[in-house]
Amino acid sequence: MVEKNSVAYAKKLDDKDPLRSYQKEFHLPEEGVYMDGNSLGLMSKRAESSILQLMQSWRNYAIDGWTEGEHPWYYLSESLGDRMSPLVGGKADEVIVTGSTTVNLHQLVATFYQPQGKRTKILADTLNFPSDIYALKAQLQLKGYDESHLVQVPSTDGHTLDEDTMIEAMTDEIALIVLPSVLYRSGQILQIEKLTKAAHERGIKIGFDLCHSVGAMPHQLHDWKVDFAFWCTYKHLNGGPGSVGALFVHEDHFGTKPGLAGWFSSDKSKQFDMDHTFTPAPDAGAFQIGTPNVLSAAPLLGALETFEDAGIERIREKSLQLTAYMMDLIDHILDGYGFVICNPQNDAQRGAHIYLEHPEAARICKALKMKNIIPDFRKPSGIRLAPIALYNSFQDVYETIQVLKEIMDEKLYEQFSNERTIVS
Repeated sequence: MVEKNSVAYAKKLDDKDPLRSYQKEFHLPEEGVYMDGNSLGLMSKRAESSILQLMQSWRNYAIDGWTEGEHPWYYLSESLGDRMSPLVGGKADEVIVTGSTTVNLHQLVATFYQPQGKRTKILADTLNFPSDIYALKAQLQLKGYDESHLVQVPSTDGHTLDEDTMIEAMTDEIALIVLPSVLYRSGQILQIEKLTKAAHERGIKIGFDLCHSVGAMPHQLHDWKVDFAFWCTYKHLNGGPGSVGALFVHEDHFGTKPGLAGWFSSDKSKQFDMDHTFTPAPDAGAFQIGTPNVLSAAPLLGALETFEDAGIERIREKSLQLTAYMMDLIDHILDGYGFVICNPQNDAQRGAHIYLEHPEAARICKALKMKNIIPDFRKPSGIRLAPIALYNSFQDVYETIQVLKEIMDEKLYEQFSNERTIVS
């Protein structure tokens, strides 16, 4: 019988992995293990090829590239939205690839935050990514309200949120709710369907930030009746640094005038009429603002092919297996070293990464990088490790935990300061 905490066991798991063949499609580090795909996904060979393809269309067609070639730029946001829609459970015309996470959040809040009477407040949480909170406060200010109109549901443990507490905060003063689908630190999955149902029962519109869930797990945004959602494409979707974001607007809201109108918000049949009377697109395309960032969207043409081939259900299944295996190794190999697993441990609540806390976290992350293991540090004492289903193996997980043990046994972290670097 193979010892469960052995490299032979990890190899046995890899031999049975149905997604194993996809690993060779990515540019993996020559040495070590990349465990930071929840911050920036690795480049796939398909994404690299599609970048070159779009550059070639620019070279070959010049301005005619807007309407000519295999991927005409004029319709690129819509065609990519169509292909991305299965990953979020939306209809093709409910998803548009455009903008960036925060720009799209500004657009959606400017559209759906319509304070009236005593309903003037926005409901969020205390654990959300700072950028979302910055945007919500800015939108309140633009509408003439101060920060007291931002209600943030607290966490009792500093790591997770309670959905029932959130529902209790959905009072008749709340005009809009914006929450993450997965908490960026602890990786907790929020129950989107439950929260959406509760919000709608109280007459409140609700939207979700999917940055840490899209490409890692299935969603059913249309069936769940989510009003809107937004996300980046450079984490689990492997679109590359600064790749174009995306958004979802439920078809129930088609025809709603966008809060921030722009040229590419227009109905495409009228866009080049140059009329000063705005005619919005009849679908999610209305929530675009400016010209598509063609070269920043190009990697998605190739990256999405991999998800179409592999299937998001299989990706989720392997992701859960990888993180469960990592937690098991941490429990058995790193017991007594001061690490605390702070992510949810049951499958239904756990996202696609492991979140550890340790008093020497910043130093430990630097030591891991010295040993060619790439983690992610979160101030003040958090270590995020993301074994990505498409390109990480069970052996990668085993090696990561073994290196962590070596770092602790030999106190290799002591040569570093316990402070974060500029980008962590």
